[in-house]
Amino acid sequence: MNLRVAIAEDIVVRDRDFATVVEQSGPAPARRPAPVAERFSSLIRSITFQLLATTAAETIHSRVLAACDGEVSVDSVLSAGPDVLRNAGLSRTKASAMLDLAQRTREGHITLAHHGRMSDEAVVAQLTTVHGVGPWTAQMYLMHTLGRRDVWPVGDFGVRYGWSLVHRLDEMVSEKDLRACGDRFIGVRSDVAWYCWRAVHLHRTSR
Repeated sequence: MNLRVAIAEDIVVRDRDFATVVEQSGPAPARRPAPVAERFSSLIRSITFQLLATTAAETIHSRVLAACDGEVSVDSVLSAGPDVLRNAGLSRTKASAMLDLAQRTREGHITLAHHGRMSDEAVVAQLTTVHGVGPWTAQMYLMHTLGRRDVWPVGDFGVRYGWSLVHRLDEMVSEKDLRACGDRFIGVRSDVAWYCWRAVHLHRTSR
């Protein structure tokens, strides 16, 4: 049996409430770590997307890319500077976070090339030393860039909303309760988070 199919079926065994969204969505996508050269730009993208709707974030990120002369790198972000980044539509906090990330990476305090060998907890601890980078940004990096399989982003609105939809809750599940709920899925929590996002997507498109 295909591994992705087996994981999907295992999630349903652990919690039957996921049966419908798993059936409608199929297996979660495979998780593969991105090359080291792409890690910095993916973090910059995650910073852009903090607390923004996808469409607005995509628009601003395209402006950030243009401000960096078409290539997001440590050098291009530092060369752009705060005013250019702010003019791209970023808040002062996000522009400062990007510059702090770039400076710390240049100085060797953020070791992107080592992240593949570090634990999830160690990566989060390192990244959150950047001013303006919190657990959510670090977790998105773990999931989408490093391809980690057991990340449980309880602070993500979409995951909380999707979980509440899947379990037909009258009120949005709290971060505290969701953290405890994730214990039954240890080992595959990144895929469970993906199915929560899928539940939101399916709910919105069915209206």
